[in-house]
Amino acid sequence: MFRPGPLEIVLIVVALLLLFGAKRIPEIARSIGQALREFKKGLRDSSGDGPGSPGDDRENRS
Repeated sequence: MFRPGPLEIVLIVVALLLLFGAKRIPEIARSIGQALREFKKGLRDSSGDGPGSPGDDRENRS
């Protein structure tokens, strides 16, 4: 698997600074963090015991 070295990381950071500017990068990182939290929360909530979950066989009973 590809593992970036120090030079590649510096180049990526410089490219991000040029593209977005120093003021926008914290906003972008914050919004990505919030999106990841919401995604993980959705995964955690959907794998529960709600109707239609794999262990729910109430519909199949006669």
